[in-house]
Amino acid sequence: MTEQAKNDTSAWANWPLDREVVIARVVDADRDTAFRAWADPAQIVQWFGPDGFSIQTHQIDIRTGGVWRFDMVAPDGTRYANRMAFLRVEAPILIEVNHGTDTENDPDRFRMLVTFDAQENGKTVVTLRQMHPNAERRAIVIGFGAVEYGAQTLNKLAQHVAGRPGGADTKA
Repeated sequence: MTEQAKNDTSAWANWPLDREVVIARVVDADRDTAFRAWADPAQIVQWFGPDGFSIQTHQIDIRTGGVWRFDMVAPDGTRYANRMAFLRVEAPILIEVNHGTDTENDPDRFRMLVTFDAQENGKTVVTLRQMHPNAERRAIVIGFGAVEYGAQTLNKLAQHVAGRPGGADTKA
């Protein structure tokens, strides 16, 4: 892990709660399966994103220090350029990224931590935490539907790991 990544990850515990969005979902799959659905480039593009959105990947390297550059394509054809820079990928426990637009030093990028908690019944609790740069930015993303879109994304993950249709269309 780079020195910058170490410094970035140490700040997580002290992040103000007025910048946080938390979404959780129980999926009917063991922790390894749920984690692989996020960490395997061939799988994540099948389900990631809100309902009706598709993914067009430009670059994908899901590992600590890797980057995923992709367009999220809305049902009306609007394209949203995204970049995830992977700060920590610790199988099968967590994935931590900086997520923003596909531009250098995006001031609105946010930290995202995805954790995978095994339950005794063989299911997994997947928790997605977003930490935004300030309370105002958090209010903006909540206002445009980030909580609902995040829940839709986790629902698509649940369908994917359960082997049911409903994942995103993909164009790699």
